[in-house]
Amino acid sequence: MAGLGRIAVAIRIRAVPARKADLSAAKPSLMEASGLSPIRWLKHGFSARAGGVSTAYGGDALNLGHTKHDRRAAVEENRALLLRSLGAVDAKGTPWPLVCLRQIHSDVIHRLDRPPEQLLSGDGLVTDTPRLVLAVQTADCLPVLLVDRKRKAIGVFHAGWRGTLARIAEKGVGAMRLHFGSKPEDLRAAIGPGIASCCYAVGEDVRERFHAQFVYAGELFREVTESDPVREKYPLLFMTARAPGHGDAGRILYLDLREANRRQLLAAGLARTSITALDFCTACRTDLFFSYRAEKGVTGRQMAAVGICDV
Repeated sequence: MAGLGRIAVAIRIRAVPARKADLSAAKPSLMEASGLSPIRWLKHGFSARAGGVSTAYGGDALNLGHTKHDRRAAVEENRALLLRSLGAVDAKGTPWPLVCLRQIHSDVIHRLDRPPEQLLSGDGLVTDTPRLVLAVQTADCLPVLLVDRKRKAIGVFHAGWRGTLARIAEKGVGAMRLHFGSKPEDLRAAIGPGIASCCYAVGEDVRERFHAQFVYAGELFREVTESDPVREKYPLLFMTARAPGHGDAGRILYLDLREANRRQLLAAGLARTSITALDFCTACRTDLFFSYRAEKGVTGRQMAAVGICDV
């Protein structure tokens, strides 16, 4: 992409041992974005696959989503392990409230000043309230964190292709400005692990929708033509009634979801140096992450979590 360059990978991985009171010896691994780690009042992390108590997805899995394959008790213990690993606990070791969403692939963002009384539907959360952990679940979609260094405000957003098309990251910056007076120059962003352009094949309809919304859409897709000996030998068998250029045989489109969200953050006023991306592909690295696509839906969920402490 001319003039803009790519974000450097910047992560720190840490393993925090479980407390003696835990029923397991699990040691969750969390990834931190180096662009956010220096902020002393911030707790944040992107969970990986290993270090939990779930056995539904290969043993010792840190599944943080209430999926149909896993036990609810195991997921709740995993969530407690996550909070302790973040250091999101009070003086007595009691975890802070964890707020999640019923994610609907939307641009709906909620502001919170206390834990909600019921599960909210949407794909974004913002707050400036300390000792409250906001989180989104992912298993290929991208998690995006926003942090206002000066106003001690935070946001977390779930960006699949539909949420990205709806500009969830860009609107997240707008929500921070609306609720907390955040200025783009004070914001720091981190894009967590998700499916990368090497594996994220999409249909022509997705490309058409992106072209209708973004002037730079052509830079977000790459096209690969696969060789098929049978098709080449017997082309008449694969003819369609569609016009040329539509539904071309052997052509695959790949979407760069990470770059799409980065471009939204840039468009919202963030500097390129204020955006950190964790350059992992969940579909390539099922040894490290859950991937809905690579595992054909039988998989767990990561979490991206963020909270404010009293420092």
